[in-house]
This record gives sequence, structure tokens and C-alpha cells, in this order.
Amino acid sequence: MMRKSGSTIIKHLKSSSFGLTSWTPKSPLPLAPPSFPQILQIPAAGDFSNFCSRRFESVNAEKTPDSDTTDRNHDQALVFPEGKVKFTPEMRFISETAEERECCYRILDDNGNQILSSNYVEVSKEVAVKMYTNMVTLQTMDTIFYEAQRQGRISFYLTTVGEEATNIASAAALTIDDIVFPQYREAGVLLWRGFTLQEFANQCFSNKADYGKGRQMPIHYGSNKLNYVTIASTVATQLPQAVGAAYSLKMDRKDACVVAYVGDGGTSEGDFHAALNFAAVKEAPVIFFCRNNGWAISTPTSDQFRSDGVVVKGRAYGIRSIRVDGNDALAVYGAVHAARDMAIREQRPILIEALTYRVGHHSTSDDSTKYRPVEEIEWWKMERDPVSRFRKWMENNSWWSDKQELEARNSARKQILHAIQEAEKVDKPPIADIFTDVYDSPSSDLREQEKLLRDTIQRHPCDYPSDFPL
Repeated sequence: MMRKSGSTIIKHLKSSSFGLTSWTPKSPLPLAPPSFPQILQIPAAGDFSNFCSRRFESVNAEKTPDSDTTDRNHDQALVFPEGKVKFTPEMRFISETAEERECCYRILDDNGNQILSSNYVEVSKEVAVKMYTNMVTLQTMDTIFYEAQRQGRISFYLTTVGEEATNIASAAALTIDDIVFPQYREAGVLLWRGFTLQEFANQCFSNKADYGKGRQMPIHYGSNKLNYVTIASTVATQLPQAVGAAYSLKMDRKDACVVAYVGDGGTSEGDFHAALNFAAVKEAPVIFFCRNNGWAISTPTSDQFRSDGVVVKGRAYGIRSIRVDGNDALAVYGAVHAARDMAIREQRPILIEALTYRVGHHSTSDDSTKYRPVEEIEWWKMERDPVSRFRKWMENNSWWSDKQELEARNSARKQILHAIQEAEKVDKPPIADIFTDVYDSPSSDLREQEKLLRDTIQRHPCDYPSDFPL
């Protein structure tokens, strides 16, 4: 079995994103010439050492030197703040599409066999076993909590079925110091970081042990201790915030980065584009991890963009990017590992597009069979399941067995059922918690609202649970 370092993946990221024959680190910015812009000779291919940020420099027009011949014009360039622009007498529009689609990095085939000559970041047996057991736990938790919602025990739930590898493998490649800005389908990232099943249950059942004090919908997790920013229902609003957090890490010279997760639907939001441009200009150490699962609720990607997916959008903003098989845990781990290294060491943003599929419904409020064929769902569930694929690779390495499988699934189920039983016993947060934590002391309108609510409960006690803490 071949294991190689992440250096090859980093080279792939550098070359595939910009299409350069070679790459050199950015050199310090030279002082601006007395007259700017200027007409300069084009550097040799691959020499992009001066192609770097030139902020706050003048771009006033200036007469160019004599150019008597066509050949001489071809060898000249305009020095502009963001680099040198070559002149051409040919009117040529940039094509809306490339001749070929961007490739998708993968290591394991659909049967869990390592592809010949593949390169990947080495994963130890200890890490691999933890990755797989976390995937099993996540699958089991999703099944049980989904059933709990259908039984009316919680109000809402959202699963990660089919996307377990994007969750667990990406989390495994990070450190606890890296700050996570999730969308809402990244419970596995929090599970990997040490969020307990009891903490998950407390949040979904909105009891007084819930860190959000019952104010949020179920699955809107958050943990200050684990550097996991609380989930917001609003799509993509976390992305500009993530860039700001990454810039603060840069200013403080921290050995950490920010990882911002988003679905393919989120890339249609203005916040996505604002965040990418913000990150590129400020050279913030942030990884944008896009789970392209084909559907934004009922909207297919074909109705969202005409580009070659999401990966090509990074290049438009000057961000290094890679497309990865989101159902291949080893490929996801390697890509995130390499991206983190570049983000911190080179102080730059990275965009990762993980191609995967949302096997489950968007949420408990959705019936995806109304807008996509059942046969399509079943094919992805049976043929491209990321958990089964990773298990086969583990078994090929003699790192997993049927006995371990049975024990892991039984253990996860028992622990989750116990967590739910305990969460249901805990009281709900008191009414007063609805009005606190916004201002240092409650404003007059908040005090009035609290009084009105208490009066309403007293007038209509049958409309509220008898054990509701006042």
C-alpha cells in the first residue's frame, strides 16, 4: 500500500488552480516606480514573483514609449495594481467554459480499493479507526433523532446521510485551535471535536442544559470550548464572519486557520462572493469548504449556476482551489490537510469543493421524493455510500472486522438512546431566559414583553405544558 506525504497534493493545488507551469512564493512588494502605470516587457513564463498585491497605488493614464512595430507591442504590458497585463491587437473574449471540466481528486474507488499510483496524506490506524467509529455514530445518531422527531419528541431535525465523509474526514484534518463556522449539516465536525451525545441531545430537546438555553431550533449546535461557532439558519451569513475571524488570527500570528462550511445553495448567496473577495484581498487564512451535494432543498445545481461547479469560482477571486470526491474519506482528509498547511504557512484562503450527494431529505420538513427520483437516491445510497467505502478500505488493511462493526453500532445506539432519555428528564429553561443575554439589563420593552407572556400563560394555562417553568 502506497502512502505519500501531502507535498504532492499541495503541488496539485498550486498547479491546477492557476494553470501555471511553475510556482514561486510571493516576493516582497517593490516600491512603485516614479511614473505609474508603465509599459514593461512580459516576464518569462512562470515568473510571477511580482504578480502580487499593489494596494493604494496610482493608476493614472500615461503616454507609453514609442512602439513602432507590431512585434514590439506584443512584448509590452501595462503595469496595473494587481499585476502586469499583456497587450494584444486581437479582440478575444474569455470563453464562458473551459474545454474540459476540472478533475475531481480521489484516492479510493467505489469499492474501497486504493487507485493505483494515487497519492495521499498518511492516516494512522488510530486516526482511521476513530474516523470510522465517528461515521458510524453519526449515522446512528441521525437515524434515532430523525425517528424522535417523527414521534413528536423534538420539533425538527436534519441528517447528514450520504455526507458523513465530508464531516468526519475534514474535521480529522484540523486541530482544535482551528475555528469552525458551520452551515447546518456539520454535526460530525462537532462530534469529532468531542461534543458528547448528551450535549447533542440536550440541544435537540431544548432543555436547561442546552448551551443556547432553548432559544434555537434543534440541530443549531455551538460550543465555545470546541471553537465551533453556533449555527445560524440564515444561509451563508457565516462566510464573511469567518473571513473576519481568520483575519484576526492572521493579525495575532496564530498557528491556526478558520474553516467555513457551506452548501452548494449557499454559493448563490451574495455573502459567498463577498467573503471570497474579502478573503483574497486580505489574504486571510480561511478554508471555504463547499459541500456540493447536488440539491439546495429542491433546487438542483443546474438551476443555480452555469459554471463548472463551485471550484472554478475560486480562480475568479484569486483563490487557490481543488475539487475532491466528497464520498472518499481519504481524499477529503488529504485535501483539507494540505489546504490547512497552505492557509497557515502562506497566509492565504483556499476553496475546496467536495462532490457528494444528500441521500436524506433536506430536513424533517421536506419530502425529496417530490422533486427527485427514488431510484437516484437509492443508487447513491447503495453504490456510493462513503461509510461503506471507507470500511472496505479499513478491512483491506486488517484494521476492522465484523465483530468490531457490530460492537460499534450497538454501543452507539445504546449511548444515544440513553442520552435522549436523560435529556427528556431535564427541565426546560425558565421563561426569563428568553429575555436575557441581549442587553446588560433588560430594556423597558423587553420587560413589558415578559409581563405580557406571563399574563398570557396565566390566562390560558391549558395551552402550555403543566411543567413549564415560570
